[in-house]
Amino acid sequence: MLDDASKSIFYALLSAFFAALTTIFAKIGVEAINPNLATAIRTVVILVMVWSWVLVRGEFDTFLAITPKTLLFLVFSGLSTGLSWLFYFRALQVGKASLVAPLDKSSLVLVLVFSVLFLQEPLTLKIFLGTSLILIGTLVVIL
Repeated sequence: MLDDASKSIFYALLSAFFAALTTIFAKIGVEAINPNLATAIRTVVILVMVWSWVLVRGEFDTFLAITPKTLLFLVFSGLSTGLSWLFYFRALQVGKASLVAPLDKSSLVLVLVFSVLFLQEPLTLKIFLGTSLILIGTLVVIL
């Protein structure tokens, strides 16, 4: 059985794989329609898929136990995700996926800063160097 660190790496790699597919599918999907409509369609698909997942796994019973603080931050996360998707689809419609995706992933630098400032996560040399290399790679792609 995998430990928590190994599980997090496994799930993060799955996330990266599906995020890559998302970019390719989205680029093709927004070629001929308004990106806001494309985002709305995508959102409905996600809504149905994720609620189905929750219901099939029997996880809805904890819904009423959600604290107001948790709900508030999930709403903030949802709003941030929605805005991110709207701007991402607009960028994909007018730009190359090979340029848009690395720029989108430059959010990793902000995650590093925010995680240190707001979550009090440690800034290790390994994390700093890895994030710096991602930033350098992004700059190489866009310049």
